[in-house]
Amino acid sequence: MSISRFATLPAAFQHTATIDPAAVALRTPGDTQTLTWAGYAEQVRAVAAGLAGLGVRHGDTVALMMSNRVEFYPLEVGAQHLGATSFSVYNTLSPDQLAHVLTDAGARVVICEPRYAKAVAAVGAGVEHIVCVDDAPEGTLSVAELLAAAPAGFDFDAAWQAVRPGDVATLIYTSGTTGAPKGVETTHAALLFQVHGIAEVLGIEFGDTITSFMPTAHIADRLTALYVQEVLGTQVTSVADPTRIAAALVDLRPTVWGAVPRVWEKLMAAIEFKVAAEPDETRRQALRWALSVAARRSEHQLAGEPVPAELAAEWATADELVLGELRAALGLDRVRWALSGAAPIPPRTLGFFAGLGLPIAEIWGMSELACICSVSHPRDAVLGTVGKLLPGMESRVAADGELLVRGPLVMKGYRGRPEQTAETIDPEGWLHTGDIVRVDEAGYLRVVDRKKEMIINAAGKNMSPTTIENAVKAATPLIGTMAVIGDGRAYNTALVVLDAESAEPYARAHGLADASAAALAVDPGVRAAIRSGVLAGNATLSRVEQIKRVRVLPEFWEAGGDEVTLTLKLKRRVIAEKYAARIDELYADTPPATVIDLGQPG
Repeated sequence: MSISRFATLPAAFQHTATIDPAAVALRTPGDTQTLTWAGYAEQVRAVAAGLAGLGVRHGDTVALMMSNRVEFYPLEVGAQHLGATSFSVYNTLSPDQLAHVLTDAGARVVICEPRYAKAVAAVGAGVEHIVCVDDAPEGTLSVAELLAAAPAGFDFDAAWQAVRPGDVATLIYTSGTTGAPKGVETTHAALLFQVHGIAEVLGIEFGDTITSFMPTAHIADRLTALYVQEVLGTQVTSVADPTRIAAALVDLRPTVWGAVPRVWEKLMAAIEFKVAAEPDETRRQALRWALSVAARRSEHQLAGEPVPAELAAEWATADELVLGELRAALGLDRVRWALSGAAPIPPRTLGFFAGLGLPIAEIWGMSELACICSVSHPRDAVLGTVGKLLPGMESRVAADGELLVRGPLVMKGYRGRPEQTAETIDPEGWLHTGDIVRVDEAGYLRVVDRKKEMIINAAGKNMSPTTIENAVKAATPLIGTMAVIGDGRAYNTALVVLDAESAEPYARAHGLADASAAALAVDPGVRAAIRSGVLAGNATLSRVEQIKRVRVLPEFWEAGGDEVTLTLKLKRRVIAEKYAARIDELYADTPPATVIDLGQPG
C-alpha cells in the first residue's frame, strides 16, 4: 500500500480518517471502549473548537497529564489542529519537577485527570485553564465545558490548514541524568519524516494493531501509538495499567509491537519460569527441547553465521510442534516484527526471542532525533546491532568514537536554551549524540555506551558499564537495576538493586514472610542467586570487565527517583555521590559482611 505524504500531522490525520471511517481506531482491552475513525475525527473537530474558545492560538502550548486512555487522543490531536504545541507530562513528577516542566514549556492549558488537578493548580502563574477528564474539581473545567466553549463560526479547516511544517508539534523532556530536564522542540516536518522513514523500512500498514502502555510523555509511545497512527492509520489499544500488558497482548494479538529492554527481559524470565513450573513432565520436556533448539539457532544468528541446514530443519519442527503454540499463548503469534529501544538490549535476551521465532528489530535514537534514527527490518538485521540510519540521514564518527548525526530528524532546539542547543548541534548542523559507536563495513551501527559514562580503570582500560550490566542482568531476573563502578579503580564492583515486581513472587515461592528489599538483601538464598547470576555474567566478559564484588542494596529504586530517571536511565553521578561510603567499602581490604566477594580482586 502506498503512503500518502502530507506536510503536517493535521493534514495527515484528516486524510487517514477518511480511508475507512467505520474502522476502529482506538480501543481498550476487551473492547470495553472503542472509537471509530469517524468518531475520532468528529471529536478532534469539537476539541479544537473548544480550545480555540479558551483562547488557545497557533503556537501556544497545551500539556496533557493522564494515564494511557482513549480520551487522550482526540484531546491531543485536537490541540494539534490549532497549531498548538501539545505534549505530555509524566504522571509521577514531583511538585517541583511538574512546576519546572510546565513553566519551562509555557503551558497555557493543562488537560489532566482529576487526581492531578491540585498539583497542576499549585504551579500557579502561566497555566490559565485546567481541563479535567471524568469529572471536574472546583476551579477546573470539565471536557463538556471545554467543548461548550467553542465560538460560533469557528473555522476548523482554516485552523488546521494554517499549521506549517516548521511549527513545533511537541516537546519531549529529556531524562535529566545530568541536570534539569530540557524540552526538545520537534517539528511537524521532523515527525512526518520520522514516520515515513520507519514505514519505508518496516512496512507499517493501515489497520496494523499495536498497544499503548508506556507513558505518553515518552517519545517511544508518542511515536508508535500517536504519530504513526495519525499518519498511517494503525489501531491502538490503550492499556492504562502497564502491569497488565501481558493480558492485553493476548487480548489484542498485535501485528506490530515494541518495548524497552526491561520489558523484554521480564517476558523472557516469565517464559522460563513457566517452562520450569510446567506440571506435566512430557510437556515440560517438549518445551525444554524446543527452547534448547531455539537457543542453538540463535547462537548462530548472534554470531552472524548461517544456521546449519540440519539445525534449521530441527527448528522448523520445534516451531510447528511447540514454539508457534508458545507465541500464541503470549499473544505474539501475529507479530510481523517487534521493536526494542531506549537502551541496549542484552544479547542473550535478543537471541532468546530470535530463537523463539519472534524477530526483534533493535533501534537507536534519542529525543533530540524525534525518536528512531537507526533501524533495519528483521529480515535484514544483524543481531546485536541497531541497524542502519534511516534514508535521508547522514552520520560520521568523531575521533573519540562519538556518533554525529545530521538531517531532517534533528531537533529545532532545546526550548529557551540557545546555549545548550549550540553545545549539542554544531554550526555545520551535526548533532553530537554523546553515544560511542562502531560502524561495520555494511553500515550497521553498534552502540558501545554513552560517552560520559565510559569506565576508564586505573590501568587506562576503557569499558562500557552498560555492556557489563546487561551481561549480568540477563543471567538473573532478580536484579532490577545495577550500577557498575570502576572508573579510576583497579577492578570493577557493582551496586545491585532487586526487582520490585519479582520480590513478592520470589518470597512467596521460597516461603519467606518478608518481601521487603531490606529483608531480601540479606537473605542467603537471594544472595546466592545474585552471586550465581554475576558469575554467569562474568563468564561472558573479558577478565578486566568482570565484577569482583557486589553489594545488594536494602531498597528499591523507583523510576523518577534519585537514582533512576523516568525513562529508566541510571543517574550515575548521583549514585556515585549518594552511595560513596558504600562504594568505598566495596574496595576495602576487609569489606563488610554485606559485600558479596566473587574472587580475588585484580
